[in-house]
Amino acid sequence: MKNITARKNILITGGAGFIGSHLCDELIKKDNIICLDDFSSGSLENVNHLLENPNFEFIKLDISRGINLDEYPELDKFKVKFQGVQEIYHLACPTSPKSFDKYRIDTLKTNSLGVINVLELARKYQAKLLLSSSAVVYGPRFSGAPNFGEDYQGYVNCIGQRSCYDEGKRFSEAAVATFHQVYNLDTKIARIFRTFGPRLPLFDGHMVPDFVLQSLNNKPLEIFGDKDFSTSLLYVSDLIDGLVKLMASTENGPMNFGHYTETKMTDVAVKIKLMTGSTSEIVHKQPLIFMTPLGLPDITLAKQKIGWYPLVPLEKGLEKTIEYVKANQNILQSKLWQYEK
Repeated sequence: MKNITARKNILITGGAGFIGSHLCDELIKKDNIICLDDFSSGSLENVNHLLENPNFEFIKLDISRGINLDEYPELDKFKVKFQGVQEIYHLACPTSPKSFDKYRIDTLKTNSLGVINVLELARKYQAKLLLSSSAVVYGPRFSGAPNFGEDYQGYVNCIGQRSCYDEGKRFSEAAVATFHQVYNLDTKIARIFRTFGPRLPLFDGHMVPDFVLQSLNNKPLEIFGDKDFSTSLLYVSDLIDGLVKLMASTENGPMNFGHYTETKMTDVAVKIKLMTGSTSEIVHKQPLIFMTPLGLPDITLAKQKIGWYPLVPLEKGLEKTIEYVKANQNILQSKLWQYEK
């Protein structure tokens, strides 16, 4: 459907999550936002500042059970029945390293039933759809080819412990590609590498936000892996810029979004200690199933096709993350007992 007002209606699944909430902040500047989330990974705190905004509407919903926007009279203000939805950013999927086992069935449903339901919604409204896929579709890092290009078809264990997520993301891409081919739906696939910044969940195994809170309170910095654990780290504002540019483009993807440099988590921990003046020690713990070393992105395609390139240096991103944790320390400090738990 064509929009009949100046503001588009944009639907974001997983909109109360880490990445989703930052996307809401950016897109609400010009458009109406319908935010869907079931809080498996997200939090109402992430979008609490938007709830009074007349151009924002939050709906608690498990997308794997179906999506019918006609059931929500609160969307009448956006004239959804007449104007429809113009864009859908599909970000919903549990992404908790520490609670991965708890959400395996939910993850499986989201990456199968959920993605089909979102695609059918996009077909109903003839909306553009962007899928947030993941670097996991490439499989594990291997020597000789650390930087994955979009043409690498990858290797994923389809029956392993992580398969509900890794193989699930591959199925999600297949579903999006099929709807594009069969129904001529305008779709885009973004393959997202590790991202960090404010609102990345604490106590969940993502490490970077935990390092900050641990450092500020002189608690041990816990790395889930050995001293050589390394990864690609992209600051969240760079990712949001890439997703918006991909949606606005004529490209379908898949397209990589990540930082091209390799960073050791031990080095990140040391940087945060220095930046906070902490006396914390650095300790290494057992790796988590969900938090494994991944390859680095080849971002040539994003640079050439949509003019995207990460602009925020690691130190600046860490500085912004530290500022956020400090600003919320009264709330966060009371939760420190969860580390011991």
